[in-house]
Amino acid sequence: MDILLIEDDTIEIMKLQRTISKLHLKHKVKEAKNGEAALEYLRSGKCLPDIILLDLNMPRMSGIEFLSILKADETLKYLPTVVLTTSENRADLLECYRIGIAGYVIKPLKYEDYESKLHKVLSYWDINELVKA
Repeated sequence: MDILLIEDDTIEIMKLQRTISKLHLKHKVKEAKNGEAALEYLRSGKCLPDIILLDLNMPRMSGIEFLSILKADETLKYLPTVVLTTSENRADLLECYRIGIAGYVIKPLKYEDYESKLHKVLSYWDINELVKA
């Protein structure tokens, strides 16, 4: 799978890359440091990702702002977007589902728990019939 990771924290980016490597997954990860960079990439005409992993708390444009723009776009709205965040705020959760996310995963503190959750998420999307926009 091609994954677009929208995350501003370098440690979180390294953690995801480490997990994919450790689990011997063949997924390709493209990184964007914020929602603006992600939209620029998605609209560039380059290969679209199969799924998007999105952090909510980012500079410039929040994850929720990014989601609103993504889901309003006739071409990009079909991309499954899974929120991967530390936010346990119920208002964030409800707003994300209202906009149209495919999942909401809270990043655990322990690496082993993170690895387990991420493996389940990626395994689920790996067996789905995904529609490229």
